[in-house]
Amino acid sequence: MHICLSDGWGGLEMYPARIIPELQRQGWQAHGLALAGSRVAESLASTGIAPLTVPSRGRALLQVGRILGYLKRHGIEVLHCHKSSDLRLGALLATLRPTLQLFFTDHMGVTRPKKDFYHRWAYGRVSRLFAISEATRQRNLKAFPLPPERIRRLYLGIDLTPYAPQLDEPAREALRRELGVMPGQVAIGLPGRLTDGKGHEVWLEGLARLAERAPELAWHGVLIGGLSAREGSDERYVSHLRSRIEELKLGQRVTFAGFRPDLPRLFEALDIVCVPSRNEAFGLTVVEAMAAGKAIVGADSGAIPELLEADCGRLAAAEESQAWAEAMAELGQDAALRERLGQTARARAERHFGVAAHVEALIREYAGKEPTS
Repeated sequence: MHICLSDGWGGLEMYPARIIPELQRQGWQAHGLALAGSRVAESLASTGIAPLTVPSRGRALLQVGRILGYLKRHGIEVLHCHKSSDLRLGALLATLRPTLQLFFTDHMGVTRPKKDFYHRWAYGRVSRLFAISEATRQRNLKAFPLPPERIRRLYLGIDLTPYAPQLDEPAREALRRELGVMPGQVAIGLPGRLTDGKGHEVWLEGLARLAERAPELAWHGVLIGGLSAREGSDERYVSHLRSRIEELKLGQRVTFAGFRPDLPRLFEALDIVCVPSRNEAFGLTVVEAMAAGKAIVGADSGAIPELLEADCGRLAAAEESQAWAEAMAELGQDAALRERLGQTARARAERHFGVAAHVEALIREYAGKEPTS
């Protein structure tokens, strides 16, 4: 059973529904526990399972008897939590039913030590803690009250199939026009939640500098991500970005695409994908762009350098807009380089970041087997 009692919507919340179809394909019966009416519950239902729901995190603790009954009826022996706050419930369930195995994925990257009495109790019930990158694993080793052998790096994986090109040239050009990209322009996109910390401002400042650095280059910027809280974004921050775009005189050169369920197709419409997040715990957008065969510019911080090797894209200093302008200019002016980087990125995604390989590794952990070399 995957437990995700979150009312937000981001990579963490998307994870259970992302991997459950592959778990089922590999022979596991998957269940979910979510907040009633949440996007997580909706996403679980979209995979074909009926999630067990609770009204709130607090009520989940009061309904522990009901949840234990559900686990017993369905023969569930593995619990997998995705928010640290959900470990209260997971650890309580594992305490009341000691045969349960409890797993936890640290999707966010811990920032402070968790070694007080409560955390020693909660994490003491965890069979395995998964770090989603080596960068977060190193922080996990220092922060969590667990021996090193119970903390494993497990890169996330995605279904690569939807990211293969599907549009013919007329359809691609029509989609580009819909995004405000005119014929002959280089489309430079930034996909992801519109929240502080994702690097939107340094990217916009980089675009303003790009206009000065390469005045002959025709380009258009595309911001892809929900514009409302329901879609996972910070509405005040969205308003701030709109103001910043006007201040930088980019009003005619940047489009807000909003939330798009057809993200793989939007990647087809882009020439360059930028991921300027300051401290990404993994970098799912980087992997998605790699799977789409795009030329990528990523921040040189967090886990992104682990994913984006030199022959797959370019790194730019997370806080330096001039560095972003230089990287975007290099790729924007060289279509052959973009093509070469994109092909190498796609091959790397196929080797290392497919969901099937991720789930195989996850199942080995569920079964208590040592990871393969």
